[in-house]
Order: sequence, then structure tokens, then C-alpha cells
Amino acid sequence: MSAPSTGLEVQLADVPSALPGPEHFRVTEAPVPHPSSGQLLIRNRQFLVFAGLRTLISREAKGFPFPPLKPGEPLFGPALGEVVAAGSGGTDIPVGALVTHMLGWREYAVVDAGAVQVVPDGHPDPVALLSTASAAYGALTRLTGVQQGETVLVTGAAGGVGTLAGQVARLLGAGRVVGTTRSPGKAERLRQELGYDAVVVPGPRALSEQLTEAAPDGYDVIIDNVGGEQLTTALELTRSGARVGVVGALSGQFDPTLPGSTSPAVIDTFLLIKRSVSLLGYQTVDHPGVEEEWRERLTDWLRSGEIVYPYAALPGIERAPSALQELHQGRHFGALVVNV
Repeated sequence: MSAPSTGLEVQLADVPSALPGPEHFRVTEAPVPHPSSGQLLIRNRQFLVFAGLRTLISREAKGFPFPPLKPGEPLFGPALGEVVAAGSGGTDIPVGALVTHMLGWREYAVVDAGAVQVVPDGHPDPVALLSTASAAYGALTRLTGVQQGETVLVTGAAGGVGTLAGQVARLLGAGRVVGTTRSPGKAERLRQELGYDAVVVPGPRALSEQLTEAAPDGYDVIIDNVGGEQLTTALELTRSGARVGVVGALSGQFDPTLPGSTSPAVIDTFLLIKRSVSLLGYQTVDHPGVEEEWRERLTDWLRSGEIVYPYAALPGIERAPSALQELHQGRHFGALVVNV
């Protein structure tokens, strides 16, 4: 397969002062570069829309593993694509191979061969390899250590991370899995399709009252994707020796009054001491080998049917400028990808 001289890419047009909308992005033609020695030219098929982009385009984004985006620069993130050419030096990855990499939001990408992961032949669902739920898997296996029969709470359970986090918790031995989501319809799907025992929808009734009803004896493990009030309330309902893994900050990233790089929560430190609760944040860079382990186990679970990967796909890169807005509005269940 040959590549054209130009391809479409999604660029940041302007740094938003609040939540980003379609007007802050543009789809434009850009030259398709030729791969140098040790590089691959990849035609992308799908790329992931993820909440962290709100942070990366924030005016105050500092100290994160990836550099903040500036106007005129293309967006990036997990992508699935096919190798269409290799640099003159050649690589071990053949033309035609399906790979994942981090230069999504464009039709064509030139990537160092060492920065791609080859999708195994016969993979049951290659799009699932774009999932960022490795953070939840890492938190469950490295930070919280789920024990047989324990009660696990997943905040933000209907997103791309939460829909897998509950399933993984169950496979690791959890006896009861509870989630939170903003939508009654999504709550029903979490129970019916993904095996959550109970799902709480914050609303007129007090969140603490609903979470107590869902698990009267309290929570042993919390995987927090949201922060803010949900984290505050969840901590109040922990059992002695509970472990909390913080993997996301959706309440801050999706708050129009905040810059996207902060997510405040009120935490009763006396409660942490009294109940011997551990509260730890998860970053992939601190846990080498987790990504590879996650990909292998996820593939096995998908093949055996023990896990399903819910996602919605937007048709065409032209829809990409509205994708982040649709994500923070909660329009979709599971992960959100764009079909290039």
C-alpha cells in the first residue's frame, strides 16, 4: 500500500479558557513524511479519545509525562494502524503488520520502530489494545492488592477505564463490585452487561446514603477515576485497612470552572489514620512492565470471553473535533474511538 503526499490531521487551533469544543480544533492537510532508517510509516485505522487531552491542552499543564500541546500542533494518543512502509535501514516489523503506537489524531504517522507494539495475529479485538485501563489494572495489582471476596468500588465506572476496571476486579477475586456513573441508562448496562453488583447515580439522594446501601459493610478497595466529592465520600465509607488507588481526575478535567490540570478533593486525614487507609496515585512510568503484562492478560481474557471491551466509534476523522466534547458530556458508554 502506497501513501499519498498529504494526509489529514487534527490540530489544536486555540487553547480554550474552559472546556474545549469543536472550535478549538481543526482538521487540516499536512505533508506525509518519509520514514528514515529504523522508522515506520503507519496508516492509522482508529485512535482513542481520552480525558487526559483536556489536561494536555490546558494553559497550566506542567509536570506531566507528555508535553503540553500548543496551537498549531497535532493532537496525539493511542492509535491502531497498519504499517505501509519502512525506512531504508529496514526493521523486524513487516509491511502490512497491525501495530499500536502513540501518534493518533492523524491519517498517517511516522514512528520509530521501537515505539510501536505489534498486534498478535488473530487477536480477538485489536481496538481493545488502545485501552488506557492498564492504569486500573496496575492500581489493582500493584497498589491495592485485591483479596478474595473483598468489596471494590470503581468511581466513573461507565468510561473507558471503569468499564474494564470492574471486570478486572472480579477476575482478581473481588466478591462484590460497585460503581458510580452519571447516567441511569449506563448504570443498567453496567449491571446487565458487565456484572457490576450495584451502580450508584449521584443525584437528588445523598451519595453517601446510596453508597452505603450498595455496600453496608463498607469498601475494602477503591479505584478512583473521578476525584472530588466522589473520592471524599468514598473515603468516608472505607473499612479498616482499605486501599485506594487514584487513577483519574475526571471531576477536575470536566469542570468548566477549573483549568483541567487540578482536581481538588476534601480528605479527612484523621480518618485515614484511624482506619489505616492507604491512598496512592498511579502513574504508569512508576511501574515498568505493567503495560506489557496488561496487554497479555487482556488478550487472554478477551479470547476466553471473560472480559468484553465496550466502545463507541465515531465515523471519520472529520468528526474528531467534536470527540472530546462528546467525551466530557458523557454521550457514550465505554471507550470512545475515532475511525480514521
